[in-house]
Amino acid sequence: MEDLNIQFKILLLQKEIPMTNKIYYLASCDTCRKIIKSLPNSDRLEFHDIRENPITEPELEELHSLSGSYEALFSKKAQLYKSLDLKNKTLTEDDYKKYLLQQYTFLSRPVILLNGEIFIGNTQPNILKLTKAMASV
Repeated sequence: MEDLNIQFKILLLQKEIPMTNKIYYLASCDTCRKIIKSLPNSDRLEFHDIRENPITEPELEELHSLSGSYEALFSKKAQLYKSLDLKNKTLTEDDYKKYLLQQYTFLSRPVILLNGEIFIGNTQPNILKLTKAMASV
């Protein structure tokens, strides 16, 4: 798996895979809408509503290669996480990947790809860093 991530990064650097500025979000999420509205130059992002257009395995692999783990992309605040009692289970990276591909609600939102960098979730420090980065796009 590590070799696959290295190969992906090499292809990205060689620009064989186009680098897109993209936001993975949920259109019905008030927090996502509020963040998008507050971002400068948000019109320069490609919008990907994860409910209408579920994340694919290649897209998830791209996010994984930038974030370093599936767990970093996984929302432990999701209601389904609690209802499935996942907090009392020991989840592996393969488990996180499986759940992320099965159910959009497990993706920590929003996830923004910007100039080869990834911003995950809606914490205030993350949004401040993202806002600074978006100002120069």
